[in-house]
Amino acid sequence: MGTSARDLVHTPLHQDRLGMQLAVFDLDGTITRHDTTLPYLLGYVKTCPWRVFGLVLALPTAVLHLIGLTDRGTLKASIVRGVLGGCTREQIDRWTERWVEVLLERGVFRDALSRIAEHRAAGDVLVLMSASLDIYVPAIGRRLGFDEVTCTGVRWHGARLHGALMTPNCRGEDKVRRIEGLRAQHPGARLVAYGNAASDLPHLRLVDRGVLVNGNRRARRKAERVNVVCESWS
Repeated sequence: MGTSARDLVHTPLHQDRLGMQLAVFDLDGTITRHDTTLPYLLGYVKTCPWRVFGLVLALPTAVLHLIGLTDRGTLKASIVRGVLGGCTREQIDRWTERWVEVLLERGVFRDALSRIAEHRAAGDVLVLMSASLDIYVPAIGRRLGFDEVTCTGVRWHGARLHGALMTPNCRGEDKVRRIEGLRAQHPGARLVAYGNAASDLPHLRLVDRGVLVNGNRRARRKAERVNVVCESWS
C-alpha cells in the first residue's frame, strides 16, 4: 500500500503500543445509510447540469458490466471520468466540503457513530477502509476522527482530475490485501473490523473480531458459517 495523503493509508497517530487494537470500518452501508459514490457524482451533476452527458458516455461500460465483461473498478472509473473529468482540485474540494456536510448530518447510522466513539474512548486506532473514492473519503475520515484512511485512489493530471483509478478498487480481495498491510504496519495489534456486505466477508473472517452490520439474509447466512458476528444498526 502507498502512503499518499489523498488516497491510501495515512500515517498512524498511535504506534508500537502494547495491547493496541485497530478498529477498521467500512463506509458505504456500514457508517452511511447508502452508497456514497453515485450520490456524490449525481449531486455534482445537479450543480453543473451539462455534466450529465458524461453519464451518457459511461453507458456502454455500464452495459458491459451488466453482462459480466468488465469489472466494478472499470465501471467506476468510466463514470468518474465522465462526470468529473477535467475538474480542478479547487472545484472538487469545494463540492466535497458541501456534500460531506450534508451526508454527515442526514446519512449516517447513529449506532455507527456510537461505535466509533466507543473505540476512540478506548484508545483504539480508527481506520476507515472503503471502496469509495479518495476525492472525498479522507474528508469523511477527518470529520469522524479516524486516524487512518485507505480507499480507492483516483488519478489526477496535474491540477485537473483525470478519473482513471490509480489503485485497485478497494473491495473484496483488495480489502484482504489492505488488512494484511495493516497487520504488517501494526505488528501484534488486535484487529476488529466492520462491514455490511457479502463482499466484506473475506476480510472480516481474517480479523480477530469481524462484525457484519445490517447484512442481507444471504450475507448473514454466510457470516454465520465463518464465525463473523451479525449486528443491526440504526
